[in-house]
Amino acid sequence: MRCRPHKKVLLNIFQPIKKLAGEFSSPALLKSTNMLIELTEDNLESVIAANDTVMVQFSAGWCGNCRLMKPKFKRMSTENEPITFVLVDAEKFPNSRKVANVSNLPTFAGFKKGILINQVQTNKEEILKNLFNEVTSN
Repeated sequence: MRCRPHKKVLLNIFQPIKKLAGEFSSPALLKSTNMLIELTEDNLESVIAANDTVMVQFSAGWCGNCRLMKPKFKRMSTENEPITFVLVDAEKFPNSRKVANVSNLPTFAGFKKGILINQVQTNKEEILKNLFNEVTSN
């Protein structure tokens, strides 16, 4: 016969950990390095306001070029640690889509100190890198 801890005891142990994790789960509060956020709420404006430099990919699940560019965008996020990278499902989050007046997918937008620097619609990594360089040089 094994000795098992009482369920109540386990809940009491993990409760402070859950509370602490909840305090840092909102994307708007996160400001760490190697940042890639996939929005789960229609709150892109707050993420942009909370971070100095933000690169955003607007995409949709049905968009083939979006799926093609997503791994390249993710790789860019690992190579550029002080920048916040955000993935936005443009179909699910229409208010976030309006932040950059997105009309075609995939659209990439760069923000610096809350201001839209530029945006492009592309499926070419070189054009995405040019946008990134433009945003980070401002």
